[in-house]
Amino acid sequence: MNIGEKILLLLKEEISEIEYNRYIKHLIFDTKKSTNDTAIFYAPNNLVLNWIKNKYASKIKHLFEVHHSLHLNVNITLKNQVEDKKAEVKKEQKPQQHSLLNPSHTFENFMVGGSNQFAYATIKSVSEKPGILYNPVFIYGGVGLGKTHLMQAAGNVLQNQGKIVVYTTVEQFLNDFIRHVRNKTMERFQEKYRKCDVLLIDDIQFLSNKEGIQEEFFHTFEALKGVGKQIILTADKHPKKIAGLEKRLQSRFEHGLVADIQPPELETKIAIIENKCKINKVTLTKDIIHYIATVIESNVREIEGILSKLHAYSQLMHVDIDLQFTKNVLKDQLQENRANLTLDIITQNVAKDLNIKPSEIRSKGRSKNLVYARRIAIYLCRELTQNTMPQLAQYFGMQDHTAISHTLKKINELIQNDEDFKVKIEELTNKITSSS
Repeated sequence: MNIGEKILLLLKEEISEIEYNRYIKHLIFDTKKSTNDTAIFYAPNNLVLNWIKNKYASKIKHLFEVHHSLHLNVNITLKNQVEDKKAEVKKEQKPQQHSLLNPSHTFENFMVGGSNQFAYATIKSVSEKPGILYNPVFIYGGVGLGKTHLMQAAGNVLQNQGKIVVYTTVEQFLNDFIRHVRNKTMERFQEKYRKCDVLLIDDIQFLSNKEGIQEEFFHTFEALKGVGKQIILTADKHPKKIAGLEKRLQSRFEHGLVADIQPPELETKIAIIENKCKINKVTLTKDIIHYIATVIESNVREIEGILSKLHAYSQLMHVDIDLQFTKNVLKDQLQENRANLTLDIITQNVAKDLNIKPSEIRSKGRSKNLVYARRIAIYLCRELTQNTMPQLAQYFGMQDHTAISHTLKKINELIQNDEDFKVKIEELTNKITSSS
């Protein structure tokens, strides 16, 4: 094993298995051309090249220093690339790409459902006619729902067309600004952010109460918008609800098109899991996919972590992934997710979904609707909390735990025999665990 391969194995220990398999393992170390001053790695294509160069080149360099005391440059290039002086001159004359786009963030890999359909259609349209249809586009929603994926999907399309795309977060934008102010190189900062064709900025909410950076961002925004360059922004909330945001910025964000992304419904989650399985080459049966979709929170990002965990456990323990294995592996994670769930929260969610009052569920009413709602609430309280049957009997005003046991038996029979009812229970479970 050569020194380059050893360094890549050290890097493997510090990053996710998915990223290692998707990008790093494809690097080839050139033992002949590498020197004590330069380590040369070859990437298979431009997408992998740009991703590793922007995200891991400095880390690889650091590993050479720490483990082999080698202070060298890391050169990641295409194997068939001809690097003569003329090519280098031309390269320097071209506007520099500052994009940190994830090549796996594509429209094809994004699962569309009712919760994100409008945002998807908006960004897709913008990728086809940048700077013309909607400008800026402001996408908002909770953590891990696909805002960055959508934004970068448009960025990948436009970058592959030869456009200069800059992707950054507000935090990176702020750090860049401070560094260039300190070094008195603001012209380089403005060259980077105002001379691009497409500007993608994540986490706009972090502009809140930062007057200096808001001023700079305003001028950057105006410079790009004035010449028809596309701007796409994301945040965790609507522009109007971002406290400490200047009115002129809020007005400009709303002047374009504002679209939200909601937590995915059960069907979309299932589709997402199936797609992630395909991408990451993990084989799961339908019942396992269904189980994961009903028990995980709405954070779609969590799905990849779960799949990686299942795959790793399966490989290390040399066992097949079945439903019981899945439940055992995810047990601690699910307990953590559900730690904040209470009987009141579950009952309130059931009542809201079935359009009745929580107090009615806990009453002694015997109407068909109330009995139906009470049974569902009892079942979910038993499934999603650690409460015992006597405790549930006390909460729901029943005589003793045998009444709870009878109710649970009835619900389990319905789940086994009525597919529509089973789906209803799964959807409610999904809503409750997502909102906890």
